[in-house]
Amino acid sequence: MAWMNRREFLRNTGLAAIAGTVVGRGPVTQPSAGATAPTSPAKADPRPNILFAIGDDWGWPHAPAYGDKVVKTPTFDRLCREGVAFNQAYCAAPTCSASRASILTGQMFYRLEEGANLWSTLPMKFQTYTGMIEAAGYVVGLKGKGWGPGDFKAGGYQRNPAGPGFKSFEEFLRTVPDGKPFCFWFGSADPHRSYEKGSGLSTGKKLQDVQLPPFLPDSPEVREDILDYYFEVERFDRDVGDMVALLEKAGRLDNTIVVMTGDNGMPFPRGKTNLYGYGTHQPLAVRWAAKVKGGRAVDDFISFTDFAPTFLEAAGLKGGADMTGRSFLDILTSGKAGLPAAVGQAGLVDAKRGRVFVGRERHHGGARPGCLGYPMRAVRTHEHLYIRNFKPDRWPAGDPEGYADIDGGPTKAWMMAHRDDPKVKPLFKLAFEKRPAEELYDLKKDPGELTNVADDPQYAEARRKLADELMKYLTDTADPRALGKGDEFDEYPYRGQNTPVREPTTKKA
Repeated sequence: MAWMNRREFLRNTGLAAIAGTVVGRGPVTQPSAGATAPTSPAKADPRPNILFAIGDDWGWPHAPAYGDKVVKTPTFDRLCREGVAFNQAYCAAPTCSASRASILTGQMFYRLEEGANLWSTLPMKFQTYTGMIEAAGYVVGLKGKGWGPGDFKAGGYQRNPAGPGFKSFEEFLRTVPDGKPFCFWFGSADPHRSYEKGSGLSTGKKLQDVQLPPFLPDSPEVREDILDYYFEVERFDRDVGDMVALLEKAGRLDNTIVVMTGDNGMPFPRGKTNLYGYGTHQPLAVRWAAKVKGGRAVDDFISFTDFAPTFLEAAGLKGGADMTGRSFLDILTSGKAGLPAAVGQAGLVDAKRGRVFVGRERHHGGARPGCLGYPMRAVRTHEHLYIRNFKPDRWPAGDPEGYADIDGGPTKAWMMAHRDDPKVKPLFKLAFEKRPAEELYDLKKDPGELTNVADDPQYAEARRKLADELMKYLTDTADPRALGKGDEFDEYPYRGQNTPVREPTTKKA
């Protein structure tokens, strides 16, 4: 299977291997022939249901709630109106497997051994909220892409760590006994590449209406590529809407925590796999009508490591001792919108949620000789983004001319073909070329994160303070990169199929 066929692989197989008999993490209820969907609310167990819906490469700000005037996401809009819209939610790592591993375990990706890399495995010794909640009596299920891509069996699982597989949410609901709570993960294949060219234009959208990110060149090819991305965002939104409608019809919606988000940023140059906003900043809406006052928006920083402890607390369980995330159930149930913490600062419900930490290790196995990754970590506040690149002599997007850490598509191809155009050249450099060991961006003056001010004397104190905060957090959470280690991330097997992995031609960097 070629790398660009991964999307087709996921859809064609439906991750069928996860649907078999489960060994290990608690009991599993299999679909029963002739069962019918419940038509009345659960009565015996008052614990909330959980519906977690995650898009594949859907990133901020591509929803009307965040100011995008072209893409249409009525389901997400509804969840924002009837629940809480989070303006500052961030994946732990802007690469699928690591992001999803952090969601499931509540831990930063770098604590998960092979789980830090794409096309890896997730060792079963790391507890998951799905396993814990299932053992506590929840009925657990999965449709589509759960943890992955990778080989979960190599980690000790007989099924995907996100749960046993079902063909549809409706089929899953038929297995849930009346009065039993459920926990369901819907992992869409949208809007992951590749896209059907012209699909966005076919909906009546116009090229001139596209709101281009500041780091992408303005060309019809790029604008059309973004419209095709929007087409798949909208399809994901419709799929989640169908699930919400099923819950509503069954009388289960109000006591269901409905979460809708994406796993990492948009699959465009300087987006996905990067620690800039378009790589890590995620849409997030949470609805739970039984307990959560709707119509609110908050600016508290939320890490994807926070999902697991939040779900567990809502279910009346304690988070695992190894979890680095912390529950944001208090924000959901507070009834408060974000209140100004100080002049010039965004509104916060919890004053302690004023920053978030992100990072990445290896993405595409063939991006660099010897299957090397591009290790980096970052801390973001409302004012600044500070990035530490641990191997600045490596190419962040992958070695030329493949630049394999950027997904192939019309935008990437157009930028490569026009890299010498004076208008394109500075943007090409930002997305494709090497970067210094430290990057610092003033988010108030430069929200597009285009100008690195790490060497500017005016920012010396901010750079020093953020660098210290980052290293303290990494040390406190046992990041091997902060402890003088980390080479093991490059040594773990790359489990992708038919992906060329070149042998080192020089000494490893």
